[in-house]
Amino acid sequence: MAGPYPYPEPYPQQPLPPQQGAPQPYPGQVPAAYPGMLPPPVQYPKRGRKRLLWALLAALVVAALVAVVVVASRDSGEPRTSGPLSDAAARTAIQGYLDALANGDDEQIARHALCGLFDAVKEKRSDLALAGLAGDAFRKQFSRAEVTSIDTIVPWSANQAQVLFTMRVAPARGSARGQQPPNEEEQAVAQLLIRNNDVLVCSYLLRTGSQY
Repeated sequence: MAGPYPYPEPYPQQPLPPQQGAPQPYPGQVPAAYPGMLPPPVQYPKRGRKRLLWALLAALVVAALVAVVVVASRDSGEPRTSGPLSDAAARTAIQGYLDALANGDDEQIARHALCGLFDAVKEKRSDLALAGLAGDAFRKQFSRAEVTSIDTIVPWSANQAQVLFTMRVAPARGSARGQQPPNEEEQAVAQLLIRNNDVLVCSYLLRTGSQY
């Protein structure tokens, strides 16, 4: 068959059915998920804040107890102790060393200065000579010295401690301090060693900067 192919006849469109009346609403009301009014929100206790408050109260109680114990120990008239070394033992040892310096007891000075080695040392002449020089230097500055208080004890170990003490001194005659009052107070530092039943003054340093 020659010539153009004829376009088929259009399909006849069917008219839409007429709408009858107005649109109908959704049948009935959808019931709510929870009948009636919602209950008020539940107030849960804040546990974290309560625990923090209890911890703070406990810390305050502990701090108060510690303060009471410290004040009570300070107010009591009992001698203080710092580790194995008491105030009384430190005072006795330092006073013995100062007396040896003032009296020129070279052997006692050397026994302290050697810090526990004196009995084991075979040749002691050089140590006794140094002890004599230390005594001479002390007597050129003071005629006497008396320990009046142990200010503080800092333990270094079970048998060693550093002690800050106050002593009442009388200046030596003819010294630069000869015009000063005879009962002047000075602070000094001593390094102590506890050996057997002895307390030795291994070193002594006057707080004015001169060491003897």
